[in-house]
Amino acid sequence: MPVAMELARIIISEINQEQVIYLKEIEGDRTFPILIGIFEATSIDRRVKQLEAQRPLTHDLLVSAVETMGGEFQDVVISELRDHTYYAVLRVRFEGELLEIDSRPSDAIAVAVTCDPTLPIFVSEDVLNDVMGSSEEM
Repeated sequence: MPVAMELARIIISEINQEQVIYLKEIEGDRTFPILIGIFEATSIDRRVKQLEAQRPLTHDLLVSAVETMGGEFQDVVISELRDHTYYAVLRVRFEGELLEIDSRPSDAIAVAVTCDPTLPIFVSEDVLNDVMGSSEEM
């Protein structure tokens, strides 16, 4: 069963290539870090701070395109960890069918915070267990 999470922190570093976002379990204490790129981190940060761009940015464009074509974003699921890479899906309801669109977690979260209201974010229990297990080994 996927675990409901919320965006807890965004760490943007001017001296590192990789940025970090933290998701926190809504009904628990577990946190989940994800390394992401500067562009995705900036996009997420802008949305959280409600800073508007003069023209649509990539995640704005995606949300607008899906909604204009009649789709309705449902949620984001970080579903898998394979070869040190996280996999996510954007779930969109279209013509009564639930579609799962493959996505990087960073892009999926950027879309989640772009939507109004913000989309729910879920992380599979297996992914959380893998992350918690590897952090205990350190």
